[in-house]
Order: sequence, then C-alpha cells, then structure tokens
Amino acid sequence: MRTFNLSRRAVLAGTAAAAALTALPVGQAGAHAAEAAGSSYRWRNVVIGGTGFVTGVLFHPSVRGLAYARTDIGGAYRWDDRAAAWVPLTDHLGWDDWNLLGVEAMAVDPAHPNRVYLALGTYAQSWAGNGAVLRSDDRGTTWARTDLTVKLGGNEDGRGAGERLLVDPRDSDTLWLGTRHDGLLKSTDRGATWAAATGFPGTPSASGQGVTLLVAAGRTLYAGWGDSDGSAANLFRTADGTKWEAVPGQPSGAAAKVPIRAAYDRFTRELYVTYANAPGPNGQSDGSVHKLCTANGKWADVSPVKPGGTTSDGSADTFGYGGVAVDARRPGTLVVSTNNRWAAVDTVFRSTDGGRHWTSLKDSAVLDVSQTPYLKWGADAPKFGWWIQALALDPYDSRHVVYGTGATLYGTRDLKHWAPQIRGMEETSVRQLISPPAGEAHLLSGSGDIGVMYHERLTASPSRGMATNPVFGSATGLAQAARKPAYVVRSGWGDHGNGAYSDDGGQTWAPFEAQPSLAKDAPGPIAVNADGSVLLWVFVHWDGTKYPAYRSADNGATWTEISSFPKGATPVADPADPTHFHAYDTDTGTLYVSTDSGLSFTQGATGLPSGDSQFELVAAPGRSGDLWLSVKGNGLHRSTDGGLSFDKVTGCRASYTLGFGKAAAGADYPAIYMVGSTESITAVYRSDDEAKTWVRINDDQHQWGWTGEVITGDPRVYGRVYLATNGRGIQYGEPV
Repeated sequence: MRTFNLSRRAVLAGTAAAAALTALPVGQAGAHAAEAAGSSYRWRNVVIGGTGFVTGVLFHPSVRGLAYARTDIGGAYRWDDRAAAWVPLTDHLGWDDWNLLGVEAMAVDPAHPNRVYLALGTYAQSWAGNGAVLRSDDRGTTWARTDLTVKLGGNEDGRGAGERLLVDPRDSDTLWLGTRHDGLLKSTDRGATWAAATGFPGTPSASGQGVTLLVAAGRTLYAGWGDSDGSAANLFRTADGTKWEAVPGQPSGAAAKVPIRAAYDRFTRELYVTYANAPGPNGQSDGSVHKLCTANGKWADVSPVKPGGTTSDGSADTFGYGGVAVDARRPGTLVVSTNNRWAAVDTVFRSTDGGRHWTSLKDSAVLDVSQTPYLKWGADAPKFGWWIQALALDPYDSRHVVYGTGATLYGTRDLKHWAPQIRGMEETSVRQLISPPAGEAHLLSGSGDIGVMYHERLTASPSRGMATNPVFGSATGLAQAARKPAYVVRSGWGDHGNGAYSDDGGQTWAPFEAQPSLAKDAPGPIAVNADGSVLLWVFVHWDGTKYPAYRSADNGATWTEISSFPKGATPVADPADPTHFHAYDTDTGTLYVSTDSGLSFTQGATGLPSGDSQFELVAAPGRSGDLWLSVKGNGLHRSTDGGLSFDKVTGCRASYTLGFGKAAAGADYPAIYMVGSTESITAVYRSDDEAKTWVRINDDQHQWGWTGEVITGDPRVYGRVYLATNGRGIQYGEPV
C-alpha cells in the first residue's frame, strides 16, 4: 500500500540527536488539551478489515497472548487476546501530528511486560515534521512522548524491514534507535532523551536506508545497515554497547546487499538473517537467507530457494526475502517469507532442522477470507500474500503464525488453515463518502487501493467486497444523483475501464460504454446532475497536470469536451436543479456556474482564496444554489445565490472539509459537520443552526491525525457522522 518513493534532500545539521521530553497522557497535545469536546460522542470504525500494509508484528516474549502491530500510515495496535481484536494505540495523535501516524519501529521490554515503545514518523522528507518516541508503562493505554530532532520514514522504502528500536538486554533503561539518515541513536533514560551512539561504523547518508534492523542475540546486539553496495559490510555487532565491529565472514553480493530482518534462536545460538538486493517492499529481485552460528562465527546459506528461476508459464521468478521468526520452544524451528514474488506468488517457508529442509506453507494453505471478502479482489480467488515482510511466531504456540501483507494480516493455528487476524485493525486511506437518503446501505465509500465499497452494515466488512465490473485499485470519484439516488457513478484506476455506473444504489455496476482517452492515465473526480441525465468527468494526472472536463448525456456512451470548464476543478451538481453545475477554480479563486446542464460554464464569484487544489465546494442537500466553500485557513464561505457571491461565515477560523446530515429535531436546515477550527483546535464539529454556532464532537483520544479529505452526515439518522481518515479507515460517530 502507498508505493510512492520520496527522496530526502538534506540531513539535519549536526550529529547529536538530543531531544526535549514532552510527557503527556493520551489525548493531550499542547494547546489542544485546553479545549474539551462539547458533545459526548461514541466513535467506532466502519468495518472493512485491514486494507493497509502491516509492516511489523511483535509478540511479547514473556506474556502469553500479548502482541503489537505497526502499520505504514495507520499507527500501532495492541492485541487483546480475550476480545480477539486489535486495540488502536495512537488515535490520540491529532491534526498537527499527522506525520506521526506512520510507525517506523516498536519495542517491548522482556523484563517489564507492561512497557512498550514506539518510534513514529511517516516521512523523512524536508517538508515533513521530525519523528517522536512514545513510551508507555501500561501497554499503550497512556504514553509519555519525546520529540526527536531527526526524521523517520514509516511509509518510505524499507518500511517493512526489521525493528529499528530495541531495549538493551543488559539494561532496561538503555534503548537503541536506528535512523535512516542520522545513524544510530542511544538513550540511557528509557527514551526520554537521545544522543548519537559513539563508535557506530555506519556513515549517515542523506538518501540511504541507514539502520534496517536491531536485534539482540543473547547480550550481543546486531545492527543491519542498508547503505552498503553489496561488497562492504552491512551487519555490525557490539558486545558491550560501546565498541562496534563488522561481523566477520558475512555474506556479500547482490543477494545479500540489504539485511531485511533477523531472528535469534537461543537454543542453537544461531542468528538468522534475511537479505534482498533492495529494501522493499517493491523493487526486490534477488535475496537470500543466511544463518550465523554465534558460538563459532561460521556462516551458512540456508535459503529455501534461490531467486532467478522461471515459473511454469516461463515468467522470471524474481524476489527477495522478507520476514523471519524463530520458535521460542523448538530448537531449529523457524519461518521465513519471500517478498515481491509476483510471478509465483509470495510464500512462507518453514523449517524444523535449522534451515536444511523447508516446506512452503502456501502449498497446503486453505484461505478463508469470509471475514473480509474484499481480499478476493473482485471475482479472483484470494492470494496467499504479497509484501510479506512482517512475520511472527507466537512464543507460546508453535503453530500460531501470523504474517502481514499489503492489505491484511493472516494467521493460522494449525499451519494449514489461514484467515485474516484483523479484527479492530483498519488502515484504509479514504477519499470519498456518500450516505444515501434511502435504500439498504447507509454508506458508500471510495478509497485508495481498494476502490469502492457498498456497506450494508457498519459493523461487518461489506459482503460484496470491492465493487466489480470494473475493479478499481484506487477510487478517484464517487457521486449519486440527488433526485434519483439509485443512480451512482464512480471513477478510478482500473485494469478494464476507469468509470462505471450503478442503477441499484451501488450494489452492482456496469462500465461506461466508452470513456475519453484521458481516463486511462488521468482519471479524476466525476459528478452527476440531480436527475442522473448528465455526467461530468474531470481528468487530472498523478503528477498534477490538469486537463479539460468531459460531458456525457447518454450514460457514458459518448463524451464531449467542455472547453469552458476550469481545468482540474471538481464539478459539483446542484441537488435540486438538474440544469445547474458549479466548479471552483483554485488557481484563480473563481467560482464557475453552468445553467445549461454542463454544456458551458461562466464566471460567478471572483476574488475568493486561491492557490490550493484541496479547497472544497459542497452543496446543501435539497436546496438550489446553496453552496459552502471550505478554504482551509481562510475559513468557511457561503453562497445562497448559486455562486454569484459569497459571504464569509463568522465564528469559523479554518475549514477543511464539510458535509451534511439529518436535521436536529425542530430544525429546518440539515445538520452541518466540519473538520476545521472555531478557535485554536482542528477538530470535528457539528452545527445545528446553519453554522451560527458549533460544538466539538470528537475528543482528545479520537483525533486520527489528518482528517481533511471528506466528512458527511447520515441523512436518515440525526447526529451520525462519517469521517474519512488517511490511514485509520472510516470513523463514524453517534451521540451518546
């Protein structure tokens, strides 16, 4: 999930990484703690089930049933064995801390079962904030926080590598943190302060991987280094925490260029290391598995199979190795995973004799994805997995193995039957939401990677899975005809068409008979007028290039360019008058109006805020010409004359996204929901009086990082609101 690669342009000045301690209970963040929620709400996830890249799973070695998981953009979780569900641990991180929802690494203390540590930071780019370390004495119920002076990259290449955070086995007060661009850091006060570790031989790089893993083998620490060219040393160790050395005799060459993960068998005193020729999860085409006998220093290649062969259809069988885990109860028993093996499909290998013989668990696997039907990817049978870098073996149950993929977390209790072990974990990056005024479903959603879904129930994964005919990877548009709600259209990135329509409210779909040529490489938002007779489709390339919009009046059979439409703008249909469309040109701050069913557009209001493509224009349901414009830090503006003029709404300092729901009892205007701020806090608000007054409806424990994409209320249930997040799925709240 989220495969883009970003390069860091600069290294932070200096080598010291001392950081000021900010110790806060969960849900407090500076000034944010001063403003409490004004209305009591219960918040839950709309259940989809996983949907993102699980980058690490860590069983606690001393406590049965205790485990932690990390994701690339959706925070961290703790496994509740009694409830058989994952508990989110980082939902308290708010708007200003959006970059901390990517988890670079996690660590537990074997000697203190209640202690857990997280290293947070999604991007290591110059435009992103610095990382932070959270530490807890109660398994993540409350946290103390240290803000770092370095950046971490939980959603960058190498995010599925080993844990870069480690509690020193000789001293629980000492922690080690491997960074991508600033070397190895050390803390001697349980993560309260950090400084550069002395004597570490890795040379920091502005664009490299840096430390890829930290693991203890008895009292000796090992560190993987991701910036070797394949000939220089990439695995270091220290016996005393001061003097580091390259591990003698370590493997070299492309198949051992980057150490990905490592695990230590305390019975045989052997360290197993997986390697690849790239950090992954993409781009790996070679790899190996080696073990080091720490007693005598001898290395052995124990790779289950070598990359580079061919599959039965003649495709090249290229891949790297990813996860590795050893059995805490059975000497010489371990599992390893392949990664980026697209032709033959990734697998997990198991050995009971120290890697001399292996069995592919995929070959006998029975997959049950009834809990999360979207894993069938339309009509296709579910695959065993891809991007398998997170791999863990329960220290109290030798047959309980779990592994992460780009979409879920599979688990088994008998090494044969596998099912998603994902309850409570939601990592969708959500882009569109519609709550229909009638019908079976209260919600339709469009997301990155998993397309469009029809939610018959909010508490179970959609039974139809992803919308098919065609299947989309990522959705770019979703719209419903206001006066004909059975008619819905969608757009996105698909292999067999990029646009589709539904005549049954989104239950089943059919592709448009034709599509403009731009749809293949630049599918953008789509709109439908109030009676479903006209479609407007906008095209925007992934690099930001904007193209003209196209119009269809025959359900997508033919399309005509609209030369007067502002390129790249999102069209908004009037919910009452089928002849009216609107569009906001963010480049010029101009509102455009069509009164001829989208055939032409003319200028309306001008001089509005400009310069940001994410400004949002929405139309109040059931009314003609009632438009609301969210312009981020410039607040909220409203037009009641169809966009000819706008007035700024008082009492709203910032507005990022706006939606409507059922009116309060006795009110004649829909409830308004907003992500924005009335004073200092960016939060979720509701207004029952046309934005004259607002009440905050989320609280400090429910913030979910960045939430500025889309929000909508339920037109049938007063007070219910649906909120899109970038990595924590769809949240929905209801008054209590």
